[in-house]
Amino acid sequence: MTTVQVDPGVCGFTTNVEAVSEDQEEVKITVKTGCESVRKMMEELGDTFDAFELCLTRPGQGPLFEFAGEHFPIHAACPVIAGIIKCAEVECKLALPKDAQIKFI
Repeated sequence: MTTVQVDPGVCGFTTNVEAVSEDQEEVKITVKTGCESVRKMMEELGDTFDAFELCLTRPGQGPLFEFAGEHFPIHAACPVIAGIIKCAEVECKLALPKDAQIKFI
């Protein structure tokens, strides 16, 4: 099991993500968030994904970004979807676990 926490910034909708995969090909993702848009996305798309279709796509593509592009309010800089995908990548051995951040200086 891999767990990450995404702090998206000023909205305050901290998001906790848990990914579990037994075969590194299919991944089950659980998301707990105060963001209504993310909650609806996960309800509609379900919790189980093909790891390659989710993680190994061009930036802005794949099931989460496609859903967000059609249904989310305009907010291109939200890091939550990237955090969900990063969690799945690590769980499925498609990336190494390393913190990422956006830091204002």
